[in-house]
Amino acid sequence: MTTNSKVLALKYRPAIFDDLIGQDVIKETIINSIKDNKIPNAYLFTGIRGVGKTTTARIVAKALNCKNGIDNIVNQNSCENCHCEAIANSNHIDVLEMDAASKTGVDDVRDLIEFSRYGPTIAKFKIFIIDEVHMLSKQAFNALLKTLEEPPQYKDGGSLKFIFATTEIKKIPITVVSRCQRFDLSRVRSQELFNYIKKIKDLEKGKISDDVIRLIVKISEGSVRDALSLLDRAIISNNKNTDLDLNEAQKIFGYFDKAVLIQIFEYIFKGDENKVLEQYRLIYDQGIEPKIFLNDFLEMLYYFKNISSLKIESTNFSLNDEQFKLIKNLSSQIESNILVLFWQFTINILQEIEIVADQNLSIEMFLIRLIHLQNISNSSEKKEDHKDLKISKEKGDRKEIKNETLLSNNKTIEQIKNVVQEEVNNKKDLVEKKIENQIQIKSLDDLIKTCNDKRELQLKYELESNVNLVSFEKNRIEISFNENLSKDFIKTISAKLYDWTNQRWIISLSKKTGELSKKENLKDEKNKNIESAKKTTLYKKIIETFSDAELIDVESKNKYE
Repeated sequence: MTTNSKVLALKYRPAIFDDLIGQDVIKETIINSIKDNKIPNAYLFTGIRGVGKTTTARIVAKALNCKNGIDNIVNQNSCENCHCEAIANSNHIDVLEMDAASKTGVDDVRDLIEFSRYGPTIAKFKIFIIDEVHMLSKQAFNALLKTLEEPPQYKDGGSLKFIFATTEIKKIPITVVSRCQRFDLSRVRSQELFNYIKKIKDLEKGKISDDVIRLIVKISEGSVRDALSLLDRAIISNNKNTDLDLNEAQKIFGYFDKAVLIQIFEYIFKGDENKVLEQYRLIYDQGIEPKIFLNDFLEMLYYFKNISSLKIESTNFSLNDEQFKLIKNLSSQIESNILVLFWQFTINILQEIEIVADQNLSIEMFLIRLIHLQNISNSSEKKEDHKDLKISKEKGDRKEIKNETLLSNNKTIEQIKNVVQEEVNNKKDLVEKKIENQIQIKSLDDLIKTCNDKRELQLKYELESNVNLVSFEKNRIEISFNENLSKDFIKTISAKLYDWTNQRWIISLSKKTGELSKKENLKDEKNKNIESAKKTTLYKKIIETFSDAELIDVESKNKYE
């Protein structure tokens, strides 16, 4: 395979410290420690995928062994019998690379320790690079401890160095971490990654617009390898003479335009259910996974909530100028408490879709519930506004009355006082009557009884037959997912509860195992009564007399008294 046939992530893999991007502090620290000859026994590089952990490990190995010194290391043989090229190609005799994902056991580590007894053959340092080190077993880590703390010293002055790389730092025992010099490789900043990808695009003479590069930066989430892989795919996919545009790139990457998501939000706030579902189905038809949609939905919620304190540069290329302006205009018309409720609902649905067979249907119901929640919030606000208007009007009336009384005689004053007092009393009576008419629902039994009283027989059936209660708190009900539940159950029960109690209720589905339903409880109690009756002397005598008799139910003798 020639160099030109390599994928971009390998073709442009950094060979020296100067090639690394986004890790300036780490580069400077390592270079200074090598120059001052204060080299740790073990390096530990941690960070997300594709930020340069294994690459940095190889560069460190070259820096320790290069005959030209750390300031002059290169990828190729720049001096006689230098080690750089062999280390870069992973075939140097004294630099052993091991994948801990395939060699996890204590026996593999023992072989490594045994091999460490012998000094380097041609290089100054013997180096063990262990990738995905968190995959080692607990016994394997314990076997390494002594060698990590006191590596063998060789006769010619050389020594043993370990270089570990991992994406899961929390899975490594603290006893191992404490024996290493730890370096946390950060995600590469968006602007820096954008400049780097654009440079590679120019070197490859790829026909790709800047908007597509911004999309690549957004999707890669700070991973250089991911960004180069996406760039590779974009260049290969574009066989036209014109630049690849954003719409085509979104189809190639399986990514949808944020403008569609903003439209969904706009329709939700307008309460247009048909338009919301129509826009979502366009996204779904592109092959977007429901979980990806929800994560992007959460990101958009964050922008709606905090857009007033953000600049377009801080959105990491997620939004263009037009989208930023549109969100800013829409957010000014939305109450913050609604956005916070939307956030909580979205977090809940992320857990809920794991237990639903058809996740797409769950997302559609989630969007409908948001519309319903928005309508309830608007209705509540209108009532509050109406109430405030009444109070303001009443205050204005009283002020006028007061002014008039200053010019009237005592009799008029008394009459006005009586009128005002009567209005206050009437209002007080109305408020008290309203409170009295509100239904108090404090338990599932109360809710079932209310459904029966209100002749909501379908809801009563669902509550008794298909609801497994997890918790029932004030204005919040949590139930286990049950595939037998009607798809409109949550929407309907939420609306009815608001009508009956004049309060907003949150109904959520849970992965937790809830209580038995009322119907299941009755069935369980019936079975227990039958089993108990079968142990009685009377039952045994009946069976002796009538061998084919079958006990099908047990009733209390006080039932008909």
